[in-house]
Amino acid sequence: MAPVDEKEVQPESPNSLWVGLRWLNNIVRSLILNSDYLFLCGSLLILLEAAVLVAIISYVPYTEIDWTAYMQEVEGVINGTFDYTLLKGDTGPLVYPAGFVYIYTGLYYLTSHGSDISLAQWVFAGLYLANLTTVLLIYLQLNKTQHYPPYMLAFLGCTAYRIHSIFVLRLFNDPVAMFLLYVAVLMFINHSWTIGCAVFSLAVSVKMNVLLFSPGLLVLLLLTGGWRGTLPRLSLCALIQLALGAPFLAENPVGYIQRAFDLGRQFMYQWTVNWRCVPEWLFLNRGFHLVLLVLHLCVLVAFLSKHWTRFYGGFKALLQWSPSQGKRLTCPDIAWVLFSSNFVGLCFSRSLHYQFYVWYYHSLPLLLWATDLPASFRLFLLLTIEYCWNVYPSTVLSSALLHSAHIFILLALYLSHREPPSKLDKKQ
Repeated sequence: MAPVDEKEVQPESPNSLWVGLRWLNNIVRSLILNSDYLFLCGSLLILLEAAVLVAIISYVPYTEIDWTAYMQEVEGVINGTFDYTLLKGDTGPLVYPAGFVYIYTGLYYLTSHGSDISLAQWVFAGLYLANLTTVLLIYLQLNKTQHYPPYMLAFLGCTAYRIHSIFVLRLFNDPVAMFLLYVAVLMFINHSWTIGCAVFSLAVSVKMNVLLFSPGLLVLLLLTGGWRGTLPRLSLCALIQLALGAPFLAENPVGYIQRAFDLGRQFMYQWTVNWRCVPEWLFLNRGFHLVLLVLHLCVLVAFLSKHWTRFYGGFKALLQWSPSQGKRLTCPDIAWVLFSSNFVGLCFSRSLHYQFYVWYYHSLPLLLWATDLPASFRLFLLLTIEYCWNVYPSTVLSSALLHSAHIFILLALYLSHREPPSKLDKKQ
């Protein structure tokens, strides 16, 4: 018998095991920290979220809040009522623009007059994945210069308890509006301004909270095209609103505008997430609302002067007429202006309800990574905000914490150091 080589039967040396563990550790660290793996991790996140949605729809009971009212409102239109003041559901009058009516009319027929809730949930699951994919495309576009760590993607889905509920357990119209908004943002960062404006107007036609982005969008349009290029795009937005609202404007124009775009609408104290820390009499006070509006406008002007126009000619750049004088904005600057404009509006909102979380959830990581805060504190703020939105009903503590987090982020954004476009171009 041939002698047995002792080396062949010896167990693997500790050194080899240590090398393997180090290799595995490097792979894991790269997947968590290396921005080159953002696409891979984003793809895995979409697959994970698809599985989560299947589990939620299969095992978590649906909760009726507004779906039946939505169906009743569009049923009135289907039956021939075009006077907006006469359209209502169990939860009150129809208060959304015409785009909402058309989309939910389609869902009305698709779901057997709104009775097939399960099918509606699967439609909104598809909407959730389409929305997440669009958001990831925005992040991937910005990742060319911003270099986001893949672990931040966890805050686009894995922590989204309330967001999952808003999409597939509540079937609110807010996700529909925000999906269209993110499509518009994707168009804007690719410099497709006209198409982006058209999609933006469609988003506004579903729910007017999208108008919180409009101050930033107006600045961007003026910087890129001057008034000569901006006016036609604003006209396009207006024409889309007129076309969609035509049947209702023809019947009762004042009633349609008052109901669909009611900027003075009074919210109910019992549903507020952000102002539980003040007494109800103050929450309902018009003077308090005016103070919030003034603060909103003042902070917008502060951001306009310090950040939005800083590298593009300042206030004077907003007065130019000819598009030949326009500037080609960088993708990060476009996204930053739009999302900071929306965030400022949310900070000074008269009320935030639970479904409104989707208005800024997907943009929070982008905003926080635009600040100079350490990564650990960014994560802390994201978790704090997530906690506040998952306290039901809201409390004085959760409301105060939410405001504290908002104010801290707002200050961090304002005090952040923004790199000039020339440096960002070199990073690509």
